[in-house]
Amino acid sequence: MSLSLPTLADIRAAEARIRPTIPPTPFLHSRTLSEIFGCELWLKFENLNFTASFKERGALNKLLLLTPEERAKGVVAVSAGNHALALAFHARRVGVKATIVMPVTAPAVKVMGARQFGADVILHGKTFADAAELLPALTTERGLTLCHPFDDPAIVAGQGTCGIEMLSEVPELDTLVVPVGGGGLIGGIATAAKALKSEIRIFGVQTELYSGMAGLLGAAHSAVAGGPSVAEGIAVKEPGRFTREIVRAKVDAMLVVPESAIEDAVALLLEIEKTLTEGAGAAGVAAIAAKRELFAGRKVGAVLCGGNIDLQLLVSVLHRSLARRGRLVRLTVTTLDAAGELAEITSIIAKHGGNIVEVWHDRIFASPFAKTTAIDIEFELQNPEARALIEAELTAKGMGVVQR
Repeated sequence: MSLSLPTLADIRAAEARIRPTIPPTPFLHSRTLSEIFGCELWLKFENLNFTASFKERGALNKLLLLTPEERAKGVVAVSAGNHALALAFHARRVGVKATIVMPVTAPAVKVMGARQFGADVILHGKTFADAAELLPALTTERGLTLCHPFDDPAIVAGQGTCGIEMLSEVPELDTLVVPVGGGGLIGGIATAAKALKSEIRIFGVQTELYSGMAGLLGAAHSAVAGGPSVAEGIAVKEPGRFTREIVRAKVDAMLVVPESAIEDAVALLLEIEKTLTEGAGAAGVAAIAAKRELFAGRKVGAVLCGGNIDLQLLVSVLHRSLARRGRLVRLTVTTLDAAGELAEITSIIAKHGGNIVEVWHDRIFASPFAKTTAIDIEFELQNPEARALIEAELTAKGMGVVQR
């Protein structure tokens, strides 16, 4: 059975349906990021929804459209996390039993959250595709109604309410930047935005590890590589067959960004905007940072689509970003294995504002001579330019220095 593409009328109806429960999220101008990127940038804080993602919009709209018979039997979904949280939360609110299949690699915070909201969570397979293998049996044997995370007109219409809100608050926007996994969010936003303002430019953003939708539009680096993406919320190998038609018709271009750019965007948003996003939520800002020439002088709206990030992953992301920016440094210094050598090294680092975090000695594997030692030193710098001064002074003292 073919599905009809949603219209602006469908999205407005969804807005009226969900508005008593889901209020508009903040859409705020970022003065600092605007200055950094050379555009006028507004941020849509979808990470401030109760379950910390835009997924609530589509999930609630779908649930409110169920027939009494469908409500009685319950719903089923496959999700890497945010759709699971949104569906579980609102299903409990409206009195519908939810069964959700998640890959075993789904973030623990999202699995635990879905269970706390009362869903029957089944862990199966390592990937979204593996988890989806269980859906036919569950829908047939239990008579459950499928709530697909993106390939469903009701879901897309619900997500499109985000686009109405942005253009209602800032009608002068001329560009929208939207993270893309399966395509439900950009499908809804593009449908609403193009109907309200046909000349608006819409960019989708994917990680280079999962860029299937970009491949459909002929974007560079479009091969789907797969792998453990920091942006698991958009780590979808196969874009929606329904949503891809909307993207082909209404999205101006797809942008592909490296994982490192997404990590840096998470850190930047936390540092400047004091807001926590997951990798997918920061993908739009990552694209603006990486491809500034496309947005220079434009009035841009970027969707921070989610904020559910595992704390251990967040720590790793922040440390890696600091290292790329030269704020966290590790050097291997080879010197005589004698009293006072370590003190001299640390005094040089301290003189240039370095704060030592860790020190490791290696007298066996990394040291070239029996009377020398290799010392790995990790330290923090407020001024990244001080690194060159530290290395030069250590070298002048006759010590070997290797960058890590």
